[in-house]
Amino acid sequence: MKVASALDYRTLARRRLPPFLFEYIDGGSYAEVTLKRNVAELERIALRQRVLTDVSTIDLTTRLFGEDLALPIGLGPIGLAGMNARRGERQAVRAAEKAGIPFALSTVSCCPIDEVADAATKPFWFQLYMIRDRGFMRELIAKAKAAGCSTMIFTVDMPLPGSRYRDVHSGLSGASGPLGQLRRLWQGATHPGWAWDVGINGRPHQLGNVAPVLGRDSGLEDFLGWMKTNFDPSVTWKDLDFIRETWDGPLIIKGILDAEDARAAADIGADGIVVSNHGGRQLDGVPATVTALPPIADAVGERLTVLADGGVRSGLDVVRMLALGAKGVLLGRAWVYALAGAGQAGVEHVLRIFEAEMRIAMALTGRTRVDQIDRSCIADLP
Repeated sequence: MKVASALDYRTLARRRLPPFLFEYIDGGSYAEVTLKRNVAELERIALRQRVLTDVSTIDLTTRLFGEDLALPIGLGPIGLAGMNARRGERQAVRAAEKAGIPFALSTVSCCPIDEVADAATKPFWFQLYMIRDRGFMRELIAKAKAAGCSTMIFTVDMPLPGSRYRDVHSGLSGASGPLGQLRRLWQGATHPGWAWDVGINGRPHQLGNVAPVLGRDSGLEDFLGWMKTNFDPSVTWKDLDFIRETWDGPLIIKGILDAEDARAAADIGADGIVVSNHGGRQLDGVPATVTALPPIADAVGERLTVLADGGVRSGLDVVRMLALGAKGVLLGRAWVYALAGAGQAGVEHVLRIFEAEMRIAMALTGRTRVDQIDRSCIADLP
């Protein structure tokens, strides 16, 4: 199959992955209303085409959190990413480095921090959840510092995991015990490419960062049960003092959908926020990210750096997000589909596609630099 767009990698991922893994990365919560809105409402944003402007030189570079980037894009944190390709987070961080953009490692990655650091040659970002055991969190933050992580993303929109019906239907969370394990093993065995690459040669199949509390022989069921009992639903803004006391680098708060919460993030001294609805995987029925973005950017864009994610499937979508107030965009499904479809080479390719699409979109809107992309690029605000 010839890959021409990021969406083509979704088709490859569906073919290659066992259903319980594909549905995990592809699905959302409840009826997936927000998941669909993220894509549909972003596509509705109309850009102003401008002509007879010198666009012979297009500059996509930007600077975020003290880092010079080749593109205003980062690879956002994805749980279980390493189950989609052999030691997947190692491949992804190398692809991000080659493209000159940041990679954010999830707390619930398959490869632990030190293994990813071993594959990297530059600092990467680390994403953290609020966990009941603050001692364990201190250890994770200490490991992130020791590994040279430059920026911390603290995710706040997951006090409890959302209800994801696809995971129940696929057997990821709906089939427990030996029968559930057999069902997943059968799905893996009927996808031989994945079985050889990941099932056999991608071991150990652990969540490296939380393996010390899960145990050496833990599986997916142990992980899902641990999430439900160890994520802290009592956390408030005051608890973020704990993060600031233990992390002295740039701090980004991820999961902001309301301008009042954005102001609260600015008030506690966060360096940035990610306007995000967790890819439609948490509270279904909330606004699409692109709808929530403009009022949030207006409220706090001068006080901290606003990033966004959700529904981004092309470089054109990145330009739309930048025009509506984001200073950078985190990719989620777009990069993990590519990882599942073709490993590191797939992630590198999809980033080249995004870069080419951004260049075209900027040229046709008469913009030659990232800092020129603003509301004046929009023909019709939502």
